[in-house]
Amino acid sequence: MQFFVEKKSVVRKIWGKSDTVLFIFAGAAAEFALNKAVDWLYFTGKLPSDPLGRLFSTVGYARKIVFSETVDAHASIDVMRQIHTAVEKNRGAEIPDWAYRDVLFMLIHYSISAYEVLEEKLNEEEKEEVYNVFYRVGVRMGLKELPTNYIEWLPVRQAHLMQDLRESEYTTDLFKQYKKHLGAIRFKVLIEGQKLVVPDRVKELLLFNDFSLLTPILPIYKMSRVIKMDWLLKNILLPSNYKKQINELDVHSS
Repeated sequence: MQFFVEKKSVVRKIWGKSDTVLFIFAGAAAEFALNKAVDWLYFTGKLPSDPLGRLFSTVGYARKIVFSETVDAHASIDVMRQIHTAVEKNRGAEIPDWAYRDVLFMLIHYSISAYEVLEEKLNEEEKEEVYNVFYRVGVRMGLKELPTNYIEWLPVRQAHLMQDLRESEYTTDLFKQYKKHLGAIRFKVLIEGQKLVVPDRVKELLLFNDFSLLTPILPIYKMSRVIKMDWLLKNILLPSNYKKQINELDVHSS
């Protein structure tokens, strides 16, 4: 039985804990709102009506791929591509290849940054491991111009951040929707969490400062995980509509 990601891989550690995945989700939520191709997600109407659900869907697909056998992972990737192809057909235009790469690059970046915020720094070999998993996802989706390794990817990622992000009416609307669906307190937690994981370019465009109110709280939260009390904090902070989905993220697939 061959898995898409080896059982001992650090990628499984990253995607096997709900809090790490939630930080990935938080970072992607910020960067999604700035992407020049975000209008494609507005085209279906799903993003503004249920922004959290739409982002959970993207994260859910990624997580399913990470814990699947290779055959099943390939099938999931193929379905994901088919869904986007159907949207393209309905709109009568093609999603730019760079937009697909941007989403893939988000998953790479936030996998690394979320884990490093909550756990420990990754070494170069582990970062390469993360990159390779999502590189293979991109290759399966038929994406072009993907760097073959992590080191080559870094300047390409930076170029994408400079070229493909901008603040727009979609940015403003999406953050309004996040606040509407989360409530004021949870929305504030989201913003403070985003500050910890997003790259400087995203901070600059969203006018984030470098200090996060979560920084002094993180050691307490990490201790709560040790004594198995983190569920209490999650229940307080997370939207009840998504608690089932969030709890399922802690189920480690074999």
